[in-house]
Amino acid sequence: MAALPPLNALRAFEAAARHLNFRLAAEELGVTQGAVAQQVRGLEARLAEKLFERLPRGLALTEAGRRFHAPLRRAFRLIEDAVDELSSDQQVVVSVTPSFASKWLVPRLPDLTDRHPDISVKIDARERLADFKGDGVDIAVRQGRAPFGAGLTSTPLFSNAFVPVCSPKLARQITKPEDLWDHVLLNDTHGLWPLFLERLGLDGKPRVMSFSQTSLAIDAATSGQGIALAHEPLVATELASGRLERPLPDVLIEDLGFHVVSPAKPRQPELVALIKNWLLSQS
Repeated sequence: MAALPPLNALRAFEAAARHLNFRLAAEELGVTQGAVAQQVRGLEARLAEKLFERLPRGLALTEAGRRFHAPLRRAFRLIEDAVDELSSDQQVVVSVTPSFASKWLVPRLPDLTDRHPDISVKIDARERLADFKGDGVDIAVRQGRAPFGAGLTSTPLFSNAFVPVCSPKLARQITKPEDLWDHVLLNDTHGLWPLFLERLGLDGKPRVMSFSQTSLAIDAATSGQGIALAHEPLVATELASGRLERPLPDVLIEDLGFHVVSPAKPRQPELVALIKNWLLSQS
């Protein structure tokens, strides 16, 4: 029987094959991108097979890589299941966006741990979508339009209302929609300000500052840099504390709500149901 390749090399290849990207594999494994690439090159040399095609924007599995990855992934799943069975703690992995995590989920997590101290919760807060099959995610919260994919179920988490928010100082300067032209409008990746201005009947070119994450736009509004158009539940805490105010009563209803998403046949159905019910109870 041939000696097995090093486990680290197998893990590096398996993660890279799932992500088709050395950088994302490195983030998952907690090592450098160069270390993953080196492990994969060593594995290819040991097997005398090319496992990836190196492309300008990522990777593609070769035929040998596809044949090698499928049973290897099953083997790692068996190891993960064996560890889970021996562990006294139950772990559930929840995938969320960074903005949702910081503005809504994290402040509520103590309630979850108080109610279920025997459950270990891992929050995976990244923008990338969970694929559920290979990344270990059990349940996710995503903003967008349903459906989210074949074999997935989704349940709306809360309303689709977007509201303008700003610091109390700026709010005192805005008494009518036309006053928005005097201030910077803080946009996030959803870019809903043009639609909101159109619904208000305003024509013109506003001053806009754009951010890659909703939480950054909200933080900028809190510090007085302008007016953000935010999903109302994400700014509920700031509004309640007075750090943010709504300068206008107008609301934009847009089909970009948050949904609880999970596989139709989850690998941990009881835990997924528990987390889902808890999320819905907090909305």
